[in-house]
Amino acid sequence: MKNKSLLLTIGIFFIAIGLEAQEAGNFTDVRDNKTYKTVKIGTQIWMAENIAYKAIAGCWAYDNDQENVPTYGYLYNWESVNQVCPNGWHLPSDAEWNQLTTYLGGEDVAKAKLKETGTAHWSNTNNGNRDANNESGFNALPGGSRTTLGAFIGIGGNGYWWSSTKVNSSYIVSLRLRASCLADSGC
Repeated sequence: MKNKSLLLTIGIFFIAIGLEAQEAGNFTDVRDNKTYKTVKIGTQIWMAENIAYKAIAGCWAYDNDQENVPTYGYLYNWESVNQVCPNGWHLPSDAEWNQLTTYLGGEDVAKAKLKETGTAHWSNTNNGNRDANNESGFNALPGGSRTTLGAFIGIGGNGYWWSSTKVNSSYIVSLRLRASCLADSGC
């Protein structure tokens, strides 16, 4: 479930700075008046959908198709991801992702509790998404990613989310969920 990303362009889920920062339910970004669903999981408050704030640079709609934005949000590179955070929210650290997955029963159990149910967005290779129950309300979608060479890959089969934890100047820890999971595939 954890992945070291080589500066991919991927989606974002933000976490509230403190419990007082936001309440679970909804959050409206005053920069563009877009309202996002939020969810409380354990003691953390998370956005329950990818942010769709249009940065000046470093963000793309999947396949450069704006029709993907309402569902999947934008894909952001590392430079822009650190500039699009709404006031009162921050990019989660690896420790905060670990707190989330631990609360949900560990990585093997958490992936089902985080993913949207059904196959409206997840590919049919997701075993009909029968293992996904979205028990957490997190509603993770497979928005894919954009490579450093500009290719869009993985929509429908993979979802990636940034963390704020850098391994080194080229690698950042990210969360990855995949549609088809084998026992040793690291899904």
